[in-house]
Amino acid sequence: MVHDLDTAGAAEHWTPERIAAMPVGPSEPGHPPVDGPDGAPAPAGRTIGRLFFVDRDGEDSSCTATVVVSANRRTAVTGGHCVHTANLIGEDPRWHTKLLFVPGFRDNTRPFGQFAVTRVVVSRTWTTDDQQSEHDQAFLVLDRPSGVSEHIAFGRPAGREAVEYGYPRAANQPGHQGRPEFTGQRLARCWGTPVLNPGHPEIGPENLWGVPCDMGGGSSGGPRISRGAVVGVNTQSFTIDENGKWCPFGQCVRHLGGPQFSWKITAPLHQRASTS
Repeated sequence: MVHDLDTAGAAEHWTPERIAAMPVGPSEPGHPPVDGPDGAPAPAGRTIGRLFFVDRDGEDSSCTATVVVSANRRTAVTGGHCVHTANLIGEDPRWHTKLLFVPGFRDNTRPFGQFAVTRVVVSRTWTTDDQQSEHDQAFLVLDRPSGVSEHIAFGRPAGREAVEYGYPRAANQPGHQGRPEFTGQRLARCWGTPVLNPGHPEIGPENLWGVPCDMGGGSSGGPRISRGAVVGVNTQSFTIDENGKWCPFGQCVRHLGGPQFSWKITAPLHQRASTS
């Protein structure tokens, strides 16, 4: 499904003051910083950036997006819920507005400029039922070419070592909380071998894969990169025990996961966006 955006006022809306005022997660003072595979700083670049938008309720929010190789040289990928959501009971779906992509965002600066989003492409399945988690992916068409991009791949095996990137605005571990990498000001990463989300016992598994990761809200839409290509995006967290079984949140190991890009779902969306 293609949705064209009115870009008027998008750039003007996202002032440094407005961005600085966005809420972030709690922080407990006095804890030394801790870095590891479940959360650490990432080197900034020109392909991954922060995606700002006004959500369905009129609130300022952000996700993460990545410029990928495309015919038009101005296509980026993110999560479906970063561009379109329903309310808490799955009704009244709406498009987000004032989408602005800032590659390499760092400490409230825009070292590589900013790009208004002129069009979004998502699965019609996602716009009608946001519980279809494998469809939680979207492509953005930027207002001009970005100049650099990441390779994108479809149908690759999901269980290969990968790195997940994002601009989280919150974290659970005290050693992460309050730091620029976990308050949306700098890029963060997690790495490891993705595992399948087993899902709740009453629901069963979904085709969502992720690594142990402490990145919170704001990291949605960030890329999962494996063997030199974006193979998926971050969309939701899940916790599993040492046997790979589902367990309640707050227990076991938190993972950040999302759909693995496929020829069936992802490739047609990418094709539609990249030829816009």
